Amino acid sequence: MVLNEIYKLDAWIENNGWPGWDPYDIKGEKPVIRLAALGDKYKFCAYLRELVYEFFYHYPLFSRKLFSVKKSTNPKAMGLMAAAYIDLYQSTEEKRYLRKAESILDWLSENLVRVNDGIGWGYPFDWQSTKLIPAHTPNGIVTTAAGEAYWSCFQLTGVKKYLDTCIEICHFLAVLPKYQKGEDKICFSYTPLYQNHVHNLNLFVAEFLMKVGLKTGNEEWVRLANSALNYTLADQAKDGTFDYNGPPEKPRNFIDNYHTGFVLRMLHSIWKLTGRKEVFNAMEQCYHHYTTHFFEDRQIPKLLPDRKYRIDIHSCAEAINCISVLSETFPEQLPLAGNVLNWTIENLQDPEGYYYFGILKSRITGRPFVSKIPYLRWGQAWMLRAMAAYHLHVSSQTIDRGNA
Repeated sequence: MVLNEIYKLDAWIENNGWPGWDPYDIKGEKPVIRLAALGDKYKFCAYLRELVYEFFYHYPLFSRKLFSVKKSTNPKAMGLMAAAYIDLYQSTEEKRYLRKAESILDWLSENLVRVNDGIGWGYPFDWQSTKLIPAHTPNGIVTTAAGEAYWSCFQLTGVKKYLDTCIEICHFLAVLPKYQKGEDKICFSYTPLYQNHVHNLNLFVAEFLMKVGLKTGNEEWVRLANSALNYTLADQAKDGTFDYNGPPEKPRNFIDNYHTGFVLRMLHSIWKLTGRKEVFNAMEQCYHHYTTHFFEDRQIPKLLPDRKYRIDIHSCAEAINCISVLSETFPEQLPLAGNVLNWTIENLQDPEGYYYFGILKSRITGRPFVSKIPYLRWGQAWMLRAMAAYHLHVSSQTIDRGNA
């Protein structure tokens, strides 16, 4: 069944093209950025900001027309789709998927940003974090998403240019600002512009430096990766969870579905690369909490353990992706990925084949409503990535059972 759904989504992407909307594109508009900044200072502006954001959620297409927001091609979406096509080529042996992946990698190579000796990619719009991040500023999240596609293509084909690109990526990642905690703990920052402390980003960078460093014999990259890993492991809560922020920032007490999935996938990969027992123990404890507390009726991904809404396509896709990848080690949980996939298809897929943003709960009326805008990076690219991973792992486990 999943291949039919993949075909539908792939056909929609073909017809739509690579440019698309994004949840954060409208928040990069100057009037919205000014309002967001004022909301951090004044209570009335904070209330007004929430009303404006609520309007964006209820009327996503109209609000983008109102602000003249144009569709853009997002390098992160490109990386996710390229990795998905590589998985699909491996599970189906259809060469058109490899050609699609290579075409996307060509686009990424033509649209990279050079930073000293390294390369990276950023979002194609301004976005407000602790500071304003200008469009196309390279960051660790987008760069590792693109890098994963290059790495997967190198693993599959052995073509040296893809490894060379991964090496250039590592030159950028290795010099991101770092917070040093003790002798053997560091936290990588999101961008070169300022220091912050975010666990999932820290592990994305660590995992990429680790695998490329081990492949190329770069001991410094491996050392940095282990130090970043040590920082995140040291901040794991007693129940196995990881807060979004790490020290010295105050905990946000924000432990959500898809960021937990990111952390789990990176811990799983690093454990496979290093064999470190403490990594496995941390991953196992976190995964038990994740599969126990983040799903209603073993099928609906909740945003938080104690909060159902919003039921976000990002959470759905990452749940399918994470559980599929970790089924290599925890095969008994793979049916949960299938449950989430079936629920997502039934409740969030449009007849045209694309996926809605999600089911949100209005802050004004308190009632759930469906936001049907087809975000390309946030929804379509992630769902393609998730379904491709699910199909690959279901196929491999079926083969394994057949050989047993």
